[in-house]
Amino acid sequence: MIPVILLLLLLKLAAQLWLERLNRAHVIAHADQVPEAFKHVVDNDTYAKSVKYTLARSRLHLVELSWEAVVLLVVLFSGFLPWAFAFTQRLLGSSPSAAAVFVLVVGIVVSLPGLPLAWYEQFHLEQEFGFNTTTPRLWWIDRAKGLGLSLILGFPLLLLILKFVEWMGQSWWLWAWAALLGFQLLMLVLAPVLIMPLFNKFTSLPEGSLRDRLLALADQTRFRAKTIQVMDGSKRSRHSNAFFTGFGKFRKIVLFDTLIQQLSEAELAAVLAHEIGHYKRKHIPKMMVASALGSLVGFYVLSLLAVQPWFFRAFGFESPHPAVALLLFGLLAGAITFWFSPLAHWWSRRYEYQADAYAAEAMGEAGSLVGALRKLSEKNLSNLTPHPVYSGFYYSHPTLVEREAALAIN
Repeated sequence: MIPVILLLLLLKLAAQLWLERLNRAHVIAHADQVPEAFKHVVDNDTYAKSVKYTLARSRLHLVELSWEAVVLLVVLFSGFLPWAFAFTQRLLGSSPSAAAVFVLVVGIVVSLPGLPLAWYEQFHLEQEFGFNTTTPRLWWIDRAKGLGLSLILGFPLLLLILKFVEWMGQSWWLWAWAALLGFQLLMLVLAPVLIMPLFNKFTSLPEGSLRDRLLALADQTRFRAKTIQVMDGSKRSRHSNAFFTGFGKFRKIVLFDTLIQQLSEAELAAVLAHEIGHYKRKHIPKMMVASALGSLVGFYVLSLLAVQPWFFRAFGFESPHPAVALLLFGLLAGAITFWFSPLAHWWSRRYEYQADAYAAEAMGEAGSLVGALRKLSEKNLSNLTPHPVYSGFYYSHPTLVEREAALAIN
């Protein structure tokens, strides 16, 4: 069993490293001058900077991939997990709550080796290219808040899942899946109201021509939102975005303050129309259904592995335990799901095309959306020449050229 697991993990790593090097070679091959398709998008200096930024991020990603693989292999095969499980049982007993603590603590420990690279990315790479606006103090506060939320929200969910193993017998995985689905739906309501304000400040868009224009677009498209809010994304980064969150009476439109600074009113309206397009085409519920089906399959596979002694012996455990099965499954699932990412991203890009088409129809023209996409690509130093295979594995959105071509057809 161990050779099979090692093969799966190493195949994934090899594919990721190959994809990264393939993309780097493709970017370098187009680095000498602005490709003809982008001469109207960026000037020579900005394009050169975007190439440098892409290659710098690629170098860091190569290090991250290798380091994450080393950490995972050490965690899985060094005997750390059986030791940690035995230590937790000696300290806290063998109750479901103790098992939930084991899963959470190991999850936290596994994430710690990645902190230095995350720090480097924020305060060296992003700083070098002018994107970083956060402070070390705020960076650590964000991580402390994230840890607190993981404990506050993750512990009850894990405990409930482990309780279902006791209560429901062989059908526990169905109940666990239902619990996870209910938790995700609850988060759709709570996140905009309770969680997101812990990290960012949200203020109502001031009265004026922009607010009037966006509200008129919402009325025109029959998109009812509780409010249009501005998020202070600039306190962490100069990258920009827009989204809507929540549902029903809790739905609200959110614009990054950096986005408002970068785009004209017509372009901001086009971006909002794109987000409304996702709502009108029911992309979010469709993706939630797909995610729910995927997690259902995952829980079923987990239920099969959870009773297989060979699965646990491969990692040094003497006997099966549901908490151990949950942890191992979480650590190993990426070795399988990685190979399905092109399909997931193809589906996501298809929805992006549909949202773009809706925005062009709602605006009565495509120029404003094209202008917004070009500015965002320029301001964010986006990779304008990704290798097609690389973008298939990693890009949830079409490239700028692909989106412009689709809008021109429509």
